[in-house]
Amino acid sequence: MGIQAIDHVAVPVQDMPAMLAFYRALGCAVSEDYAPIVYSVCFGDHRINFHAPALWQSEDFSLRGPAAKPGCGDFCFVWEGGAEALASLIASLGTPVVLGPVARQGGRAGGAEAGMSTYIRDPDGNLLEFIVYPE
Repeated sequence: MGIQAIDHVAVPVQDMPAMLAFYRALGCAVSEDYAPIVYSVCFGDHRINFHAPALWQSEDFSLRGPAAKPGCGDFCFVWEGGAEALASLIASLGTPVVLGPVARQGGRAGGAEAGMSTYIRDPDGNLLEFIVYPE
């Protein structure tokens, strides 16, 4: 009885091809169910909906934050596979690390479990945190 989980989030996107390629490289599947105005990147039971400029720039579209512009997202992903695999993937993307790895309290066990986080930005400037929990 209450909130159980996050199903999806949505963000406005400026450069859809670059964003889709970037998230595919992270291992996400891409859904084109509502293309060309909405694409989704999917991982596990979760997804991020990407709103194309034709949608988020439309004055008729109100199902978004009133000040939503590309680069407004801040996401934390649980990374499985270890810190070395994460560092290797980030290096292969050619994306600079903003911060990390640094110790962070995550959402597991109500925030009681600490992990190591590394922060990068995607092609639209959204902040991505990848937290690696101890095994």
